[in-house]
Amino acid sequence: MNLDHVFVCGHPVLDFAATLRARRSTRFEMFVTPDRLNAWYLESGLVDTITPGGEDDVHAATTVREAIYQLVTDRRLGEDFDRQALAVLNAAARKTPVTPQLTPTGRHTEATPEHALATVARQAVELLSGPDVPLMKECGNPECTRVYIDRSRGMRRQWCGMESCGNRIKAAAYRARKKTAPDMATR
Repeated sequence: MNLDHVFVCGHPVLDFAATLRARRSTRFEMFVTPDRLNAWYLESGLVDTITPGGEDDVHAATTVREAIYQLVTDRRLGEDFDRQALAVLNAAARKTPVTPQLTPTGRHTEATPEHALATVARQAVELLSGPDVPLMKECGNPECTRVYIDRSRGMRRQWCGMESCGNRIKAAAYRARKKTAPDMATR
């Protein structure tokens, strides 16, 4: 599986929740080391620099991530929020978030993994209580469990991303049609 962090969900919180891939099948963890977690914080644009983290930071991030995924699923399905997931998210959101600073060369955001995680948690609170809730959909690829914001015209988007899932599903459908189509050469 590709180890690159992917940002196709339309919101950083949903991309964060998608760092555990293929939840219903082979489950692939993206945050296997503190360096991979810190790479996500940097690649997402949440921070410009981050102090090195440890295994405790990875554990905290995966715990909050799973709470976010549960709450996103609850909200998307119109169910009541899971109380334990709610407590985990709110506890993380109460911590000190990332604070941008103005420098002679512009804006710079330096943080610890705990600050970055608190910022993700606060963004999750905003997402789950904001106007984008009705736009959240799960990818149409049965192997994919990413949730994304569908801002397409007519809300007809079916996949988290064409490159990751859409092309794969369309190619499989094409192969299936070719396989079952009557062979024109035998006529």
